[in-house]
Amino acid sequence: MELPPPAPSDAPLYRQLVDRIARLIQAGALHRGDRLPSVRDMAQQQGVSLATVLAAYRELEAQRLLEARPRSGYFVAAQLPPPARKRPMLSLAVPEITQPPAESQAVDVTSLVERVMGAASDPSIVSFGAACPGGDLFPTDRLRRAVVRATQRHQASLARYPFPPGVAPLRDAIALRALNLGCSLDPSQILVTNGCLESISLCLRAVTQPGDVVALESPTYFGLLQALESLHLRALEIPTHPRTGLSLPALELALDTQPVKALLTVPTLSNPLGATMPLAARRALVQLARARQLPIIEDVLYNELHERAEHRRALKSFDTTGQVMICGSFSKTIAPGLRLGWVEAGRWSAQVRRLKGALSGGHTELIEHAMTEALSQPGLEQALRQLRATIGHRIQQARRLVAASFPAGTKVTSPEGGFILWLEMPAALNAVELFEAALREGICIAPGPMFSTSQRYHHCVRLGLGRSWGPAEQQALQRVGELARRMLEQSRPPLGDSEPLRRAA
Repeated sequence: MELPPPAPSDAPLYRQLVDRIARLIQAGALHRGDRLPSVRDMAQQQGVSLATVLAAYRELEAQRLLEARPRSGYFVAAQLPPPARKRPMLSLAVPEITQPPAESQAVDVTSLVERVMGAASDPSIVSFGAACPGGDLFPTDRLRRAVVRATQRHQASLARYPFPPGVAPLRDAIALRALNLGCSLDPSQILVTNGCLESISLCLRAVTQPGDVVALESPTYFGLLQALESLHLRALEIPTHPRTGLSLPALELALDTQPVKALLTVPTLSNPLGATMPLAARRALVQLARARQLPIIEDVLYNELHERAEHRRALKSFDTTGQVMICGSFSKTIAPGLRLGWVEAGRWSAQVRRLKGALSGGHTELIEHAMTEALSQPGLEQALRQLRATIGHRIQQARRLVAASFPAGTKVTSPEGGFILWLEMPAALNAVELFEAALREGICIAPGPMFSTSQRYHHCVRLGLGRSWGPAEQQALQRVGELARRMLEQSRPPLGDSEPLRRAA
């Protein structure tokens, strides 16, 4: 059994407790099948809160070191996990840190996004265009049972007019789930929304005015750019490394030279790069924001898809002054069809709640109760482990197909979770033209210009691998590579592709 290095002394208490228990199991002091102290007894022994112990036990359960038995407590797992295997190395380079324009830009991506997403939603097309998980990734019978139980238990909610902030049981369940992100959230400060994107839009409204500048990763999720576009905000793209995420030196330079009003960031498994910011950098980012009085809007949509538990920790867990507004959803991990999100907006909680009431009001309470049921079902951690394993295998298969089928010199990200790959092909290739060529053959991809306010990613493509993944999809991906090779062979020299680099990462 391979364990991480000991938790540092300044690590969260639950991480320190995880470390101690894991090492007792490794040393043989705790044997398979041994019962651990109850949550209450362990809290008293260690001098910590019940929430800290529960978070530690749930993390150990996620690592398959403990197992929970109904009405009995937590036990050392009867079947401990085998030693971790290193991923096989593929003959693929990873893209370098990005170099977006140094000035903020007006946003205009909607027309291209609408074309791509229209094709992605066509059931007759093999789609890699959307970053949406397919139904085959989820135990739909579990969700059906959750909806049925909610309908049986809360029929009266159909005759009530709903108001924000959402039903109390769901907010309690969200707060409990946030322990997996290292966060201790007050349920009374959590606001239920129509999805993560609405949470982000509400936060942007709370801290900006039309014409303001918002910093964000480059490339970034097109939905975030559309949110900026709809609010008449300017995007300042910050250089981003495909492995380690947002460049803090570049952000600090931007804060020195640009009138940045907020930072919109996805520190874990960013979309489309799949980058994950190291924990030390997360702490430093929160300290920088506090010193500069910079509001941070954090998107934690993908955190629970990360392969390593320590990298699921949110920026919010380092926040002591309410500077971080954390926005989440379960649409990528538990129940895509229920379309509920949440936000805890820190210093701006009251303002965000007022905006929510004014703009979209409450939701169908029955759906909120169904989500509560889904979050409370036994076996959820096992389902998440299976989801991570399935998509991890799928990502590796797709990378092999890219290595075999796409033009020489293609670079591909290697994310530690999620179901997105970012491809950087030779600069002579036009990704929009590749999108059109693939679409004529019934295949949808997402061209790079969707993910930026500039044309710097004209030769890049995002592949969403959350939908069905069988022989037809694998053949379609190979065909996209063949089309790219043919287009490259026929291409003329690129016309003024790269501007001089104007700032360092």
